[in-house]
Amino acid sequence: MKIVIKACEYEEFIKKSRFIGVISPCQSEPEAFALLKTLHAQHPNASHIVYAYRIQTTDGLVCRFYDAGEPSGTAGKPIFQHLEGKQLINLVVAVIRYFGGVKLGAGGLTRAYGNIAGQVIDSAEIVEYVERVVLQLSLAYNQLQMLEYQLKKLDGEIVQQDFAEQIRVRVRLPKHHLATFRLTFQ
Repeated sequence: MKIVIKACEYEEFIKKSRFIGVISPCQSEPEAFALLKTLHAQHPNASHIVYAYRIQTTDGLVCRFYDAGEPSGTAGKPIFQHLEGKQLINLVVAVIRYFGGVKLGAGGLTRAYGNIAGQVIDSAEIVEYVERVVLQLSLAYNQLQMLEYQLKKLDGEIVQQDFAEQIRVRVRLPKHHLATFRLTFQ
């Protein structure tokens, strides 16, 4: 599976209609809805704002698409098919349409929304998805340097640290390095 690193846009005119494709990383459905709400606020005069997303959660993969009033299956589904075909997760792709007066028909709409989604995906920076785990540890001050060294070797990071009698740290590292980390550090 793959993820997108940062948000980007792609714009094109098709038979006088303006299409704006937006791709954005997203970790949860509430985050997806917040992004869509922002797009509606930024484009209050848009004819349609269609979208699709795939988000990996602890309960599994959440997939949704929405046609926003376009004929059923002509808008959200072509976007979703790109996400599914390229095995993309934890992202939202939305296409904003400003109607230009020329009807495209069902086939034309499907091609237009699908092509815009494909273009914005192609313009995005995409990397392999690495599942990460978060651990909480308590350690002595003399162990901190060794922890930092191990995390650097295993592509991990310290997310939070509190200094008291002992150091309480929260670390994040790739799940596939968890066994190695536990063998070498704990």
